[in-house]
Amino acid sequence: MPFIHAEILSAYRCQTFRIAPHLQLKSEEEAVEFVNQSGFIFFWPASNLVLPSLWTATVGDRPVPDQHDDPGHITWDWKDKLLSRKVWFYGRVLYQRNAMISLKDLPYFYALSPNFGDPEYDYLDQYQAGQLPMEAKNVYEALLREGPLDTIHLKQSAHLSSQESEGRFNKALNILQMQFRILPVGIAEAGSWRYAFIYDLVHRYFTNLIEEAHFISEPTAQQYLIMEYMKMVGAAKVQDILRLFRWRKQEVDKAVRNLIGQEILISGGKMENQTGEWLVIPGLLG
Repeated sequence: MPFIHAEILSAYRCQTFRIAPHLQLKSEEEAVEFVNQSGFIFFWPASNLVLPSLWTATVGDRPVPDQHDDPGHITWDWKDKLLSRKVWFYGRVLYQRNAMISLKDLPYFYALSPNFGDPEYDYLDQYQAGQLPMEAKNVYEALLREGPLDTIHLKQSAHLSSQESEGRFNKALNILQMQFRILPVGIAEAGSWRYAFIYDLVHRYFTNLIEEAHFISEPTAQQYLIMEYMKMVGAAKVQDILRLFRWRKQEVDKAVRNLIGQEILISGGKMENQTGEWLVIPGLLG
């Protein structure tokens, strides 16, 4: 039975998460390189899910403080400056948290989205099937009709600018981002805070994405993304994969079996002081 030493796993993640002080990010360029190497990361860490984050890779393994003058918040500046440069995909697409996805991995995520053919009409089929709320339809159509809009003008165009509509508008944004239909592409000096995201349609912003994702099958995409995830974390449980990607369990089980069959992953791993069985990449076994 394969055994995973905690200290070996910790040392591995110090490298892949850039927690080690000599590996921490110092510039926008290094941040982009980190996302390209990782494939996909969180912007800020999640307390109950293991995945690299831009914050941890910049300042180490410490909580995100409330103080706006903390040096670690340089990550916020990097994120804002890079939104319009198409160096990665940024949005609330993983575990309902903001994440960066490399342009190399983006087609695999898009291949698993509900954008099957023509994104300018697909959303209507989903709406008519009761799978897309009216508010999300209105937000999508406002962007489709008027082009990129900041949050303030997007609310107005989608007829969701009242205070009572705030929750429904934010839910619509989350749904459309999770489905890889819209994404933030810049910052506008709008609203009372003089700070608002500018949103655009994914297929309009990344014009080659539909073609790049066209020939990627769902099983291929799932295996690829699980492999990318496991390369980052070293060891994980099937439940971790399910929570991160929110795919159907039978799909995850099939993808994992295929990766085990290819000897990319090893199953049945045991972790000291931990219960259950773990998946592990071959190089981490003691």
